[in-house]
Amino acid sequence: MIASLPMYDRPEISGAVASYWKLIHESLADHGQSSPTTLTQDGEDVDTWLSPELCMCQTCGLPYRIWLHDKVGLVGTPDYALDDCPPGFYRSVVVVHADDQRDTLEEFRTGTLAFNSLFSQSGYAALRNHLSTDTQWPEQQTNTGSHQASIQAIASGKADIASIDAVTWRLAERYDKAAQQLRVLTYTEATPGLPYITVEHNDATLFFKAVKLAIDALSDTVRNQLGLRGLVFIDKSTYLAIPTPSDVLSRK
Repeated sequence: MIASLPMYDRPEISGAVASYWKLIHESLADHGQSSPTTLTQDGEDVDTWLSPELCMCQTCGLPYRIWLHDKVGLVGTPDYALDDCPPGFYRSVVVVHADDQRDTLEEFRTGTLAFNSLFSQSGYAALRNHLSTDTQWPEQQTNTGSHQASIQAIASGKADIASIDAVTWRLAERYDKAAQQLRVLTYTEATPGLPYITVEHNDATLFFKAVKLAIDALSDTVRNQLGLRGLVFIDKSTYLAIPTPSDVLSRK
């Protein structure tokens, strides 16, 4: 079996993530559901999400709506209590270098966008959907492979602008020196956050109950390290209603 929660994991909070999974593992056992004792944290890909060995993992909203929604069980969405977002929702923080004097998105038309993945809701689609016309889209783009790398690219002058998952940005502000060299230009609209999924034949409702109990049992220290406040259920239709940019659809 595979269990994976890599989306917001990083060395500074890996112990907290492991503690969180331990509580989930124990809660699932209390509900008669077997699960791995440890996480596999290299599972941020379609092969993992669609594996018949999948127990539970976290995916991004964009892959969920274009690849996974009819092939996996939707467990629920963690709530990170983000400012100006409904429970379970998140948004992207559009960041630029602190020394950059440009004040509007339109002024970055001639700049370079750093993005973590073409199939990222927060790093690509959110900004695409936020901009009113294609003429506002930055002329140059660089695929960095991660939000942290996008932050570093702006800090080092290799890129001008990036759209960063708000939870990731909160952690970056806490732990990354490069983030201290950036400033927030604007925010995108809130959309459903990164959902937990399980293999299709599992009882997703059972998983929801078990995970919710695990979150309720978190210590204050672990809860604050993760920024995790609860678990909500956001219907599949809400995820599917988010527009997917045409250039993403053409390459899916």
